[in-house]
Amino acid sequence: MSESFVRAISGSVYIILLLAATLYSQVSFQILFGLFLLIGIYEFSKLTRISLVWSFALGITITAAIYALKDSAAFFYLNFIGVALLIYLFVDLFSKKSKQDKTNLEKYLLLLGYIILPFNAILYLPFLNQIYHPNIIIGIFILIWTNDTFAYIVGKKWGRHKLFERISPKKTIEGFAGGLIFTVIAATILSKYFTEFNAVLWISSAIFVSIFGTIGDLVESKFKRQAGVKDSGAIMPGHGGILDRLDSIIFVSPFLYLIFQILN
Repeated sequence: MSESFVRAISGSVYIILLLAATLYSQVSFQILFGLFLLIGIYEFSKLTRISLVWSFALGITITAAIYALKDSAAFFYLNFIGVALLIYLFVDLFSKKSKQDKTNLEKYLLLLGYIILPFNAILYLPFLNQIYHPNIIIGIFILIWTNDTFAYIVGKKWGRHKLFERISPKKTIEGFAGGLIFTVIAATILSKYFTEFNAVLWISSAIFVSIFGTIGDLVESKFKRQAGVKDSGAIMPGHGGILDRLDSIIFVSPFLYLIFQILN
């Protein structure tokens, strides 16, 4: 069985599962992304070599507390911690420090800001006035898939200038620009059919997806480079781990959550 065939089957199963769980009900969506959270904690702990027990304890405790509170206003302010830690990770892209230069305390803080709070932000994204709107999550994934696809196509055909060669040698400035343009076009089309948000909010989301989704990809690439591995995991044959597939939405979700709360 060829690698391309395995990759296609694995990717199709992932997309069908994601769409089915999101569309079926609020509960199935929360169960799926709760499972993704646990797998993400596992993969991050392996990459950074921190205790699985303490990592799961931290993730489950914080997520349970957020769920028990059911207070979107409280999470709005808690989300700023995640945003601050993600900004730190962006700045850290320019650092040449190795993983050994970070203490365990720093790694657990990054677990909080890079995995736990972003996944909780994803769980909050499809809610407007406490009503579940699956089109919001589906729309965001359409924007992410559009950005990834056209960044690859444009970069492969016309890419000449490297975006961040030290971390991701294949990414180009031309590819990034192509992804951004086509994602904005996709957002304009989405606004005609997914009316939960107006065109301004969908286009704003597209810009955030292109910029912060790309940064998320670079951040995850740096974690893997420091760990000396190709993929974050092996749960998806041909694609790698959950962090490999969700690196864009993990990084962009806290920013989108703030944008949705402020502009909506």
